Amino acid sequence: MPRFARLKPWWPLALVYGATLLIELALAERKYGLFGGGFGASHVIDRPVEIILFLAGLGLAHAVLIGLLYLLFRALHRKRPDSPLLPFNFAFLTLAAWVALLTAKYEVLSYFSDAIGFQLIRSLGGGSLFDALLFVMDEAGLLAMAALGASAAWWLLRRLVKRFAPPSVRPAPLRWKHLLLLALTLPFSLFAAARDPDPRYALSRFTAPYAASAALEEASDFDRDGYGWFGARIDKQPFDPVRHPLALDVPGNGVDEDGYGGDFRFAPAPPAAPPRLPAKPKHLVLIVLESGRADAIGRLFAGREVTPNLNALARSGSAIPEAYSHVGFTTSSLKSLFSGRLDPAAGGPSLFRDLKANGYRIGVFSGQPESFGDISEVVGMKKNADVFVDAETLKEERAFSFAAKGSLLIDGRILLRELDRNLGKPADWAKPNFLYINFQEAHFPYSHPTMMQILPGQPIARGDIRIENRAALERTYWNALAYDDWLIGQVIARLKKLGIWDDTLLAVTADHGESLFDDGFLGHGHMINVQQTRIPFILNAPGIAASGPVGLDDYRAILLNALGARVPDRPEGPVFQHIGPLDAPTAIGMVQKGGIFTVMMLESEQVSFSDTGRSARYADLAPGSLERRRADALLDLWARERWIAHLGRK
Repeated sequence: MPRFARLKPWWPLALVYGATLLIELALAERKYGLFGGGFGASHVIDRPVEIILFLAGLGLAHAVLIGLLYLLFRALHRKRPDSPLLPFNFAFLTLAAWVALLTAKYEVLSYFSDAIGFQLIRSLGGGSLFDALLFVMDEAGLLAMAALGASAAWWLLRRLVKRFAPPSVRPAPLRWKHLLLLALTLPFSLFAAARDPDPRYALSRFTAPYAASAALEEASDFDRDGYGWFGARIDKQPFDPVRHPLALDVPGNGVDEDGYGGDFRFAPAPPAAPPRLPAKPKHLVLIVLESGRADAIGRLFAGREVTPNLNALARSGSAIPEAYSHVGFTTSSLKSLFSGRLDPAAGGPSLFRDLKANGYRIGVFSGQPESFGDISEVVGMKKNADVFVDAETLKEERAFSFAAKGSLLIDGRILLRELDRNLGKPADWAKPNFLYINFQEAHFPYSHPTMMQILPGQPIARGDIRIENRAALERTYWNALAYDDWLIGQVIARLKKLGIWDDTLLAVTADHGESLFDDGFLGHGHMINVQQTRIPFILNAPGIAASGPVGLDDYRAILLNALGARVPDRPEGPVFQHIGPLDAPTAIGMVQKGGIFTVMMLESEQVSFSDTGRSARYADLAPGSLERRRADALLDLWARERWIAHLGRK
């Protein structure tokens, strides 16, 4: 009898089960340090009860998934269930698909973080999941080549199996009743694990238990409020649709809807009158730098200033050192900057509407598409613009051939050309102008074919961007900001040549910061920290200052008041920050004077304090302690911002 025929019929199941499980365990341990701990690992499986809960949930869920796949393959081979192609196709295709799935998953996480999810990916795409997936999967050519290679290998091995394998083999005697027995024990295992934060966190990082928990979460959502018993946030009021995790806390109704801090109290601000400016106000030129970190200002690279023009502007004008974005996404940041709200509704107050009502001529010169994520629609940008130039109107001159909306980028020198064409004569400035200029030079991958090389060295190739090449990556990024600074110098030179510099308020800022692997990550929008949220805010007018941190939602009032209006400022206090949608974030944070961050991961209720380096679960913070008061202040800020956004949408 051939050796192949003597193999036990269970070998394909055992091989696939063991191989897929070991591969995922190895990758998850390397990424998250679930057992060994390490940098950034806040959840470690180290107690006996945690190990038992984790292994039981993972082992059962993975067994059910692999068993289902085997039954599916056997159904597809129902005409020849004893064919040697059944174990071959099951083993090869399942392993190949598993490796492809994990490769794609961990490639995304290598650029971002484990906080990435559909909501965050959608935010990267400005609200369009399709654009976001194009943005994330820009390296699709490599994946296509891998798929072609796997297909060729499958075809070749299939021919060998058909030629050399025996004509029949015994299929594994797996039946639906076997899977049913496993499936009946799985809910009890996952329910127990969901009560312990560490096993719950660990299991959510694995494919099979994550999928099983999601299905059980939906099934246990008895009151249909979106929360059940098997998710990261357990519904402690399963039959009350009003009270659940992340519920909107209605102030003053005597009910603590979200389960934090008791009933929320809210004191509404009096309605503000539309701003009125003097008869002859200054021009306003607002320059926004994509992904611009605040620590570029004053930085030296190879003995040279990265931003000499901004440095000079800060010395002669004003620099607000503690300026922060609320969220690390361009769309939300720009909406906040122009509207003065974290989550503005379309048609509300904005700088474009304010200044148009005060007789300003409005020009938009943007290196990105301003329809991205409905920025233009929400703040009334294009509707109020007299001149509108962006990456969509200049699409044929984009820096890269890739045409996903989130990746369109126009070189800043093209914007300068359009500025000269439309506002290059003194007569064009006879009435007050508001110019919004958006330079995209520091957008990932931090260089483009027509970018000037201002600092020494050559830019890193996109395919070489990884943590091992961090020095080359940083050199490329700082050169992008040096190019931004050169472009700003060109704008200043034009304003002076036109004779309007002394009649212009120039403000330079950014939409958010950028991590360059200096916090373990690359990019923005997935961590609340100084790298990803602190931004420059420099004005050419002296005497503009802030006694504490300011957020992008403060800019509208600051700029209008600098132009001569009387707009109430936000009361002094921390700046609120969040990851993901305001109503359902993965994390919330606040930054206080001196750059002190308090951050809470809502999935695990883990609260971190940047000044002490301590991290603890919210329930473990001593009542009345400074840490508990800071955590409660953060939760109160979140409830307030959500309620303000709710009122704005009514």
